[in-house]
Amino acid sequence: MAGSAARPGVETEITREKLIEFLNEDLGREYQAIISYVVYSQVLKGAEYMNIAGELEKHAQEELSHALTISKQIDYLGGMPTVQPKQVRTSEKARDMLQFDLENETETIRNYRNRVSQCEALGEYAMAEHIREILMQEQEHQIDLATALGIEVPHPQEKK
Repeated sequence: MAGSAARPGVETEITREKLIEFLNEDLGREYQAIISYVVYSQVLKGAEYMNIAGELEKHAQEELSHALTISKQIDYLGGMPTVQPKQVRTSEKARDMLQFDLENETETIRNYRNRVSQCEALGEYAMAEHIREILMQEQEHQIDLATALGIEVPHPQEKK
């Protein structure tokens, strides 16, 4: 089976039902990203954060597009898209908010890399391509956030 290439965190036996469950977790994370980017883009203060605040507004729009794509895939598989976002963390400190977003993007990238393999294991190659497109934007978000924080881009395969 194509999904049996043992990568950490990748299910070797994937079913449509399990993929729906995982995609719903991804969808909840997309909702979380929309909420956090909307809020953070408006509350970041200080001249050093003006550029990233504008980027976060764009990220919010892109995350909405991701949520729509993931919802469509869940429906295609015969599932019902979730309505529950993952918990959104907030802080009074701009740097903390950007770090929260960076951590969320890193987790999202890790999960979508797994999802591509899982889709392909089920023969859902078009779905895998949709997720690859999302993955490219998520990696751009990760780079934007790491740059704003003045740190190296974290490697998604590495867990803290």
